[in-house]
Amino acid sequence: MNMDIEILDDVLESLLFVSGDSLKVSDICELLEVQKSEVNAAVKRLQKRFGGKSGIHLISFNGQLQLASNPDYADIIGCVLNPIKEKALSTPAMETLSIIAYRQPVTRLDVEHIRGVNCDYALQALLKNNLIEIVGRKDTIGKPLLFGTTDAFLKRFAIEDVKDLPDRDSLLDKIKEIEETSPEPEAETLYNFADKDGETPEFLQGEDIAMIEADDAEAAATEDPIEQ
Repeated sequence: MNMDIEILDDVLESLLFVSGDSLKVSDICELLEVQKSEVNAAVKRLQKRFGGKSGIHLISFNGQLQLASNPDYADIIGCVLNPIKEKALSTPAMETLSIIAYRQPVTRLDVEHIRGVNCDYALQALLKNNLIEIVGRKDTIGKPLLFGTTDAFLKRFAIEDVKDLPDRDSLLDKIKEIEETSPEPEAETLYNFADKDGETPEFLQGEDIAMIEADDAEAAATEDPIEQ
């Protein structure tokens, strides 16, 4: 498709509106047969149009574009569209998220070395909120799961790329902007994977829990503590 550059801004606006989700810049360039520099220039013009007090903002993250609501109006929008507020992240979950963001890919045991407490419930909360995901397994005893942040994390905290993470205190301030409700309970023991109902955490469904607990215990006894 040969795109008339004069209408690229309007076409891009229409694409993002109809999509309702993020679109990759590379896909837009390929399908519209335009240069990345031309799309980037259009993005800058649209960000001026959809910026400031505008109800719609054009956000860019990890090579993707999306139309989003102005965060300044989040409370009002939430009152109208989401009267039952989404459960917020607890302090343990926020601390866990910041560790994963800066140490990724990282195992649960690595996070617990740093925090000094069990992180099962915090990990479950972050997975349910699509802020972290399982990105692989570490090549060590028991092949523990590795966790990393998601594109949803970048969008939620207005970060272009993980390479552009602010200093840790600034990130924590951003994370704490999420309204806090009742805190997630912390487990009392380091290797107790079962929740209060005796069920296995979702991120460990299908795993050999007894083997993982034994491997984690062995790893904890042999590995050097991670530097704080």
